Amino acid sequence: MSTVAWITARGLFGRRRVLLLLPLPLLLVGLAALCRAYDVRPSDWGTPVLVGLGLAVLLPVVSLIVGTGVLGSEVDDGTIVHILTKPLPRRDIIAAKLGVAVGVSALTAAIPLFVAGWLADSVRLGGALAVAAVVGAFAYSALFLLLSLLTRRPVLLGLVYILVWEGLMGRFVSGTRVLSIEQYVITIADKITPTGLLESKVSLPVAAVMAAIFVVGCAVFSVDRLRSFSMAGETS
Repeated sequence: MSTVAWITARGLFGRRRVLLLLPLPLLLVGLAALCRAYDVRPSDWGTPVLVGLGLAVLLPVVSLIVGTGVLGSEVDDGTIVHILTKPLPRRDIIAAKLGVAVGVSALTAAIPLFVAGWLADSVRLGGALAVAAVVGAFAYSALFLLLSLLTRRPVLLGLVYILVWEGLMGRFVSGTRVLSIEQYVITIADKITPTGLLESKVSLPVAAVMAAIFVVGCAVFSVDRLRSFSMAGETS
């Protein structure tokens, strides 16, 4: 399994898509630093930057880029056959791929969110945002990894989930929030460090349980889906 993880990480950082991970973290930290330097009140910029950019855009988009990249490209070009020929249980392959996706997504999102939260309020808020980002990285990565096995358009469907389900319906249709990873992340951060900059829309038990269901459920379905691939790299 460690070999698969190493090959996945090397392949991920060897592609140009990894360059797409840099702009959003730099933008988040840059905006927070700029507002802090010009003594703009955190109440005026904290929510749009931390939530609107950080938790609603940076975290899911980074997870989408990484989560669909750790396995999706191998499915598209047929090189997945080389992995399937190895004497490894399918669950170990998914665990290795998911581990890399979560690790890269969590680091890329948690560090800038910690810095932005610290600049906006305190180290404690920064830490809460970082912890929430790690939880979100698990849930988003599991979902987007599954999408890469279900369709040849995982990025498109991922964007529909982020922009339409979470970004549009999640804000205006209260019933959809129970299936919104963004809402789980906001709730977790707000419960760790209560602040007026964050406004949770679901309860902590719902956020914790549903986040776990996303991770476990998507991982189990991914293993099952991978078992359906034939040695030619196509689904049976």
